[in-house]
Amino acid sequence: MPAALLIDLIKGIAVGIVIALPVGPVGLLCVRRTLFEGPMFGFVSGLGAATADTLFGIIAGFGLTIVRDVMLRYQEWFSVAGGCFLLYTGIKALRRRGAVEPEPLGDDEAEALFAAYASTFALTITNPITILAFAAIFAQVGVSQEAGYLDTGLLVAGVFCGSLVWWLGLSFGIAGLRRVFGTVRLTWLNRISGGILALSGTGLLLAALLAWSGHGI
Repeated sequence: MPAALLIDLIKGIAVGIVIALPVGPVGLLCVRRTLFEGPMFGFVSGLGAATADTLFGIIAGFGLTIVRDVMLRYQEWFSVAGGCFLLYTGIKALRRRGAVEPEPLGDDEAEALFAAYASTFALTITNPITILAFAAIFAQVGVSQEAGYLDTGLLVAGVFCGSLVWWLGLSFGIAGLRRVFGTVRLTWLNRISGGILALSGTGLLLAALLAWSGHGI
């Protein structure tokens, strides 16, 4: 691989890690699933977020302005969808009682893993403002013009790899710490994380309502 293309791939990996680093609702959801459902669920959830981030990278990197403008135009509706999901997930966590040990799902495991992937993909995609963040970062790191689409494609591929590395490290790192926590601590972590998710969902819903009322924040 030519040096210029390798540099673009490395740049993409760095961008993917930077985008994934902030521990927002998606990160908290991945941590929760790692703690209460197992590391594979946390990783698959991160994979869903990485896929959505890569899609945003494609839109920003290849200048798909029509797609970007449509997504930003309906940003409030996306916020409502994401807010409802977070509110539901948070309330469900707060209502959880009993054992905190991950339970084997048997024949339903594949379906549950897909649902975990799809939910974080959908939740990440409900924040289309990330496209603007990608555009700004890409402008800063620079994309060489010699290789054209190949150059941009490697940059976007690097975004996926970088994001995936972060979620892989986070999920299995948290899984390693799980044994340190006792049952009581896990119970409180469940309540605290559930409360944060519920508050985050409420915040998204309020932000959408304020935007529709002409008092955007």
